[in-house]
Amino acid sequence: MFGGLALFLYGMSILGSGLERISGGRLESTLEKLTSNIFKAALLGALVTAAIQSSSATTVIVVGLVNARVLKLRNAIGVIMGANIGTTITAHIIRLTDLESSNFILSILKPTALAPLASLIGILLFMGSKRARRRDIGQILLGFGILFTGMFSMEAAVKPLADLPAFSQMFAAFGSIPLLGVIVGAVVTAVIQSSSASVGILQALSSTGQITYAMAFPIIMGQNIGTTITPILASIGASKNAKRAACVHITFNILGTVIFLIGCYAIQYTIGFPFWDLSIDKGGIANFHTIFNVVATFLFIPFAGILEKIACTVVKDDPQSNEIDITTVTLDDRLMVSPGLALEHAREAVVQMAVVARHNFINAVSLLDAFDPKTVDRINENEDVVDKLENRVETYLLTLSEKELSESESREISELLHTCGEFERVADHAQNIAECAEKLFQSKSNLSKRASEEMHVISEAVKEILDLAIEAFKKANVQVAQNVEPLEEVVDEMEQILRDKHFERLRKGKCTLDSAFPFVEALSNIERIADLCSNVAESVGTYDGDRKSIDRHLYKKAQVQSESYQDKYIVYTTKYLNRIKK
Repeated sequence: MFGGLALFLYGMSILGSGLERISGGRLESTLEKLTSNIFKAALLGALVTAAIQSSSATTVIVVGLVNARVLKLRNAIGVIMGANIGTTITAHIIRLTDLESSNFILSILKPTALAPLASLIGILLFMGSKRARRRDIGQILLGFGILFTGMFSMEAAVKPLADLPAFSQMFAAFGSIPLLGVIVGAVVTAVIQSSSASVGILQALSSTGQITYAMAFPIIMGQNIGTTITPILASIGASKNAKRAACVHITFNILGTVIFLIGCYAIQYTIGFPFWDLSIDKGGIANFHTIFNVVATFLFIPFAGILEKIACTVVKDDPQSNEIDITTVTLDDRLMVSPGLALEHAREAVVQMAVVARHNFINAVSLLDAFDPKTVDRINENEDVVDKLENRVETYLLTLSEKELSESESREISELLHTCGEFERVADHAQNIAECAEKLFQSKSNLSKRASEEMHVISEAVKEILDLAIEAFKKANVQVAQNVEPLEEVVDEMEQILRDKHFERLRKGKCTLDSAFPFVEALSNIERIADLCSNVAESVGTYDGDRKSIDRHLYKKAQVQSESYQDKYIVYTTKYLNRIKK
């Protein structure tokens, strides 16, 4: 039986991964785009889960999207509800094993005939084709065949249990103590992390003829609680909203089970179900599984807001947390009727990118002092947010550029596209600094006290330059932008001095090779961030009040030669450069 279960789970795993790959990575983008309405979100969740044969996979994707701040928590609730409906399709496929007919076409559709045929075609495609798409189709067919081979093994293994009195007595206890059935269903599903698989096991056991409707109902309800373990595990170490998405899933399933359990037993003890003590077959299990999830979903759709409040109450905001809370800017195509408004929203999205990139830089340089894997995970998650925002902004602006625009609006699109790329590269360099810190940690090395102090000084200067660049861009403030270039020159000089000083320490044996190269690499990335901020400030400065173009080279030359530039350069030299010279 356990060997059959192993094949069943493996078949389901490769079937799901094959379906996911053949979708071409469109699952995440589809979930992201079609969740504006809770009914649409629930339908989408059901369809996606039916396609990939796993509610756990859908909910894990949803938790990931919420964690990456691509999907709002409210939108995720509908998808989670719909996923519970979609997962019931597996039970209906398995019930085909009970299909009895002399018709040739229907007999071919029986899994006993279809599974070996699917496996044969699948292995030919998987091993014989050089095209990735055909190999994925082959994997899907192989997964289907292996899944049913496991199912048949389980059925064959449990058939002798029908004659075992202890087996009948054990399941009779589930009928008399419904809570026991719920617990068993939840525990088994949590262990194998798939409600579809645990329902499959129950369907295999039903072939003994010893399981009644009274025994099966509580177990099926419990299975819906057990399946929440996967998104709970996926939310460990994730953002608070990702934890809330997992919390919504478990709250929805527990409340649905409690309400359905009370309703079922209230009807049984008052009116009574005529089939209550009859043996249940695979079809009956599949039907109840679907009815339970459909009714629970429609029951809770009007209360999505309450589920969100419960999740926010359970997973509270931590005032000590350094996690940034980002509300995704709406880049709605309908705003394009007013290009000025559309550009304003696009600018807000770029500012948001800049804020995340700045936060990543601060976290990354802190790792050089004290390495923390959770901070690295947060940096990687934020980097993913920046990449997604960049993709959104660029697509939105390129679509907007096809509209009828004024000359100033066209130039603003060019400016936004340019600046968007600069802030994305800031996030890339912050991630590189985190990798340097990880190299230090892996080699069990530390920066010397002097090197650490020097790193603090240049990091402080680059933090200021980032703040100036973001403020200048956000407010289109040329005066603020003019502070960036003199500070960037000071950072360049600091980087060269620190590099020379560090090589001198290396030559004298005051630091090791393991710490030398990560330090120099981190320095290089820090200096590149200052350069990118200079590009942003230059972009802001080369527009006058009428949004007309100013030659960048002439602008930079005039700025460097100005008296105010020299004054600011002296201020920043005193503030930062002189500190490391000492």
